[in-house]
Amino acid sequence: MDLFDYANQNNDALKPLAERMRPAALNEFIGQSHIVGEGSLLRRAISADRLGSCIFYGPPGTGKTTLANIIAKNTNSHFEILNAVSSGVADAKRVIEEAKNRLLMYGKKTYLLLDECHRWNKAQSDSVLAAIEQGYIVFIGSTTENPYVSMTKAIVSRCRLFEFRPLTDADITKALNRALNDKRGLLDMNVSADDDALGYLALAASGDLRTALNALELAAVTTAPDKDGVIRINKEIAAQSIQKRVLSVNEDDYYDMLSAFCKSLRGSDSDAALYWAMRLIDAGCDPLIIFRRTIAHSAEDVGMANPDALVVATNALVAYEKIGMPEGKLPLAEAIICVCESEKSNSVVIAKDKAEEAVRAVKNEAVPVYLRDVNYKQDKISGYKYPHDYGGYVEQQYLPDSLKDEKFYVPSEHGYEKTVRERRKRLGKIK
Repeated sequence: MDLFDYANQNNDALKPLAERMRPAALNEFIGQSHIVGEGSLLRRAISADRLGSCIFYGPPGTGKTTLANIIAKNTNSHFEILNAVSSGVADAKRVIEEAKNRLLMYGKKTYLLLDECHRWNKAQSDSVLAAIEQGYIVFIGSTTENPYVSMTKAIVSRCRLFEFRPLTDADITKALNRALNDKRGLLDMNVSADDDALGYLALAASGDLRTALNALELAAVTTAPDKDGVIRINKEIAAQSIQKRVLSVNEDDYYDMLSAFCKSLRGSDSDAALYWAMRLIDAGCDPLIIFRRTIAHSAEDVGMANPDALVVATNALVAYEKIGMPEGKLPLAEAIICVCESEKSNSVVIAKDKAEEAVRAVKNEAVPVYLRDVNYKQDKISGYKYPHDYGGYVEQQYLPDSLKDEKFYVPSEHGYEKTVRERRKRLGKIK
């Protein structure tokens, strides 16, 4: 071993556990079976080295950068990495020029991984468009944001999008066990972790493998070995390491109480919903989970019967993020009571499901001519009736021909939806 090998070995040892355990091949990759499972499009494209430009998006710690690195190590192409926070147009132009020369001189493709790609503005994004179209680079964007909202349409339209989902508890537990028994991980430290400890880390990480691995490493390096030289990690140590309180109930009871809370919201029982919410928090449940369920139910079970319920629930979360606990329980309680005491309607859920079903059943239906975008077309499109020229409403067809008589949203007789029904009747939309 020479001096450089020794230095590299020491540098690897100093890397965080999550970085040391980063999979180097597809058969080591954990989770995301819906996009990289056996026989999937993405897996076949990687294996054949024929991956086109794409964007990986999803929560932190779900494998986006890891998969990009696997692509880099399993391709015969050159690989460049930029971070959108610290790079700009000049960096992109340099990569593109080098990629162009590499392709023309050696016939070698260049992959460009842009981490945090949503941070690039329009000018920065536009700087790579021509290179993508001409095949000088294969663009891979990685982001925690929804690219449809946070990125320019021009670059999104040129990429295939792959959504990464939070890892399951089983996925994270598998990765933690691998870290305990791998030389790259904690094998040499002689660490033993209880099943309860690993299960808790998986649960508390909320689908983020990086968080779970870093917590496991922190637990290992801060726990003294016992008389047998074994570092033993229990549930309490795991909770301290991930900085979340240990649930004082077992996993079955936890999910049962969360189910009871949700059903109490739907059932308009403020007393029960408040009880289960406070009991969950007292047991160590992250309040954010309760806020998320309250917001979801404000749309799912209240919906248009009281549109303000969603506003109250969302603003309660904002207030909690601003003031923290224990005061954050007050806006939470207000949101819970608001959702419970509102008139109930599931018409929003039904409308969404019907619309999704129509999308699956009817493919590539053209937009009616008079509804098409005229901003970038030279020919003026006629036939569209501007509602405000007719007092705010005029009857005309907005759906494609094959769906023109479909009804997705049907307002109920509850709460604000009574007003919606009355307006529809007044406009002749309900006979």
